[in-house]
Amino acid sequence: MSRCTRKGCGKELTQDDSGPCVYHPGAPVFHEGLKSWSCCSDVYKPVLDFDEFMKIPVNQHTTEAQAPPAKAPDAPEEAPQSAPPPAAAPAPAPTSLPPPPAQTAAPAKKPAPAPVVEEEDDLSAPVPSGTVCRHKGCNTVFVSDEVNRQGDGEGTICTYHPGVPIFHEGSKGYLCCKRRVLEFDEFLKIEGCKKGRHVFVPKKDPSAPIEEQTDCRVDHYQTADKVYVSVFGKKADKEKSSVKFEPEKVHIDLILPNSKRFTRTLDLFGPIADDKSTIQFFGTKVELCLQKADGRSWTLLEKTDRDLGNIQYTFGVGGRTGTVGAKTIVT
Repeated sequence: MSRCTRKGCGKELTQDDSGPCVYHPGAPVFHEGLKSWSCCSDVYKPVLDFDEFMKIPVNQHTTEAQAPPAKAPDAPEEAPQSAPPPAAAPAPAPTSLPPPPAQTAAPAKKPAPAPVVEEEDDLSAPVPSGTVCRHKGCNTVFVSDEVNRQGDGEGTICTYHPGVPIFHEGSKGYLCCKRRVLEFDEFLKIEGCKKGRHVFVPKKDPSAPIEEQTDCRVDHYQTADKVYVSVFGKKADKEKSSVKFEPEKVHIDLILPNSKRFTRTLDLFGPIADDKSTIQFFGTKVELCLQKADGRSWTLLEKTDRDLGNIQYTFGVGGRTGTVGAKTIVT
């Protein structure tokens, strides 16, 4: 099975595949340790870690390849300069000897690089179909335990780079091997220098801090057709966190800094269109936009067994006098 080679796509291609290709039309930019894409550097800030750079999402770029940049016109030839005047006769050498050169300090020895701690695959953990091996330079897609994890078959062999990527003065490579290239596409094709086993689900480090469950404030307001829910969890990890929408429930699992985690299931007051509901991550919160399945006003965010009586009030962003919690939507 072949894979699309466009930057940011990497989609597995099948014979009946006719889906669109979404990719980075720009070039990678590496400057003073920062890494970004020229086509979306104004949307996604440059990052330091190479793994974070490879996770920068494609920002709805066009699928049409950009034309190559126009070649700069040749510079006009300079007019020949006249011959310089003859140099003056050198001055006579002094009779006294020059002072001995000052002794320079020996350059300090570079500290030895820290040993590379490699991850190990947790064979007891289930692996979702389509998971890619975490080793750099491997890109093997998980098929099944029998093919990729058990025994010594061809599918279990992982050829990868144990070292980190390095970019220096235009050259690109890995710290673990000597090969260096100039083009980023060629860098992605550098074959691994070590063989081992795949890592799909890494084992947890026993010395790592224990994950702690925490509580986050949940606020909401509604319009005629939507309910906006704000979960105030600062700096939630977008890649590791998950939010699952169901017609009558929302499952929230946020991974927060300092080994903290917030999990909660909302038993919604009314039904929603789960396929039209969306989520956005911000620096201070995570905002859910729940699309109502009908036009009813929600009395509460979640169902309750208490008798609320004839209570009807509306949270809104543009309501008249008497609305509660009105505020401007953050886009």
